[in-house]
Amino acid sequence: MPTAVLELQQEALEVARGAAALRDVKEDAWIVGTSASFSRELGARGWLGMVWPKEHGGGGRTPLERFVVVEALIGEGAPMASSWMADRQIGPSLLQYGTDAQRAKHLPGILTGEDMWAIGMSEPDAGSDVSAIRTTAVRDGDEFVINGQKIWTSGAEDAAYIYLVCRTDPTAPAHQGLSDIIVDMSSTGITIKPIIDITQNRHFCEVYFDDVRVPVENLIGEPNQSFKQVMRQMEHERGGIDRLVSNRALYRDTLARVDGSDPLHRQAIARFETIYRVARHMILREVLGQAPTGWSAITKTLATEFEVEVANWCGSAVGPETMLVNRYSRAITYAPGYTIQGGTTQILRNIMGERVLGLPREPRPQA
Repeated sequence: MPTAVLELQQEALEVARGAAALRDVKEDAWIVGTSASFSRELGARGWLGMVWPKEHGGGGRTPLERFVVVEALIGEGAPMASSWMADRQIGPSLLQYGTDAQRAKHLPGILTGEDMWAIGMSEPDAGSDVSAIRTTAVRDGDEFVINGQKIWTSGAEDAAYIYLVCRTDPTAPAHQGLSDIIVDMSSTGITIKPIIDITQNRHFCEVYFDDVRVPVENLIGEPNQSFKQVMRQMEHERGGIDRLVSNRALYRDTLARVDGSDPLHRQAIARFETIYRVARHMILREVLGQAPTGWSAITKTLATEFEVEVANWCGSAVGPETMLVNRYSRAITYAPGYTIQGGTTQILRNIMGERVLGLPREPRPQA
């Protein structure tokens, strides 16, 4: 890497270690590590919107520079959840599909780290299958009237805005008739119910919309074209380094505690280090724009299944201590979520088979 990039990486590591030192649990900091003050610090350092064009307030920096900063912050456990989704995918979506007025209104709050965003996509009976979304947005003059429910909406309780996927044409085929709409989370008619997971975290939420009125100018991109836009957004969500280093800090701390001469540990460590390096290079291909279409489905599947394996090994390596309430037991119980969030591995394997490899669909059995 160029010297300037290595220096930036070292700076990011120092900042990340300082922020992570204040946290008992360093894992999954990009999704459970909410900190408004650290979000503002990232904005002040110019570490939000790093690769966005300067004419839109971004840093105009290279993808590699952003990669080393993000890898360091997440890998060390710095609390990034307050700004992560907005920086990772909302901003790029607004840059690609938003209007000038939307960009002028919303990008500054993302860049300074002031505005936290949530993504309203999954619903009951419509998890990884976006085409099954039933939340409706009905045009009424200069407003949309929104009704429905979202679930597993990360950060909704703290978010200022939600990027909402709604059905605007109920007569259209399943993958059509969906639109993306910006909704202010302080709007009348929104009810938020946090979901307390097995680790006692509450970042997942149910969000209910009851006759929520939203200005028509909050429509993002083309009406009824959400599926195309969301699929582009999912490339940002699935193909990043966050999917590989969520529990990297736990792994490093565990290495310091195990007997490196034990052949079983040596075999496991060799496997993990090999997969880590392969997956990191695959993600770099995505980051640098060198990957083919559908690549993020491959990297997310490899990386998240790897993370589950790492969490389980860390717990087994420290032994009975894992039966207590601590980082290890938390990591093991949370790990299955890696392969569900952002699209299940089953869905992603279908994408790999059909869209990447061009394999035929298995015929459905006749009734």
